[in-house]
Amino acid sequence: MTIIAWLVLGLLAGAIAKAIYPGAQGGGILSTMLLGIVGAFVGGSLYTLLATGSLQLGSVAFSIPGVIIAVLGAMVAIFLWGLMTRNAA
Repeated sequence: MTIIAWLVLGLLAGAIAKAIYPGAQGGGILSTMLLGIVGAFVGGSLYTLLATGSLQLGSVAFSIPGVIIAVLGAMVAIFLWGLMTRNAA
């Protein structure tokens, strides 16, 4: 995927994940994009682990199932970020 497709997928997945995830999450468009990109990697890696049994850093394709996996990964990233920042405050 090109860098622009990564940015679009990250923005889309991060925005959907923030809308679905309960509670308030701070941050603007840049944090939403980064969260979505991290989510795409987390979701793609978890999908690869479940599908093949081997852990590989991977990403998802720009498709409907890819966006769903990226959103789920972004929700995991939101949860983990909340755990890290709740203990720090």
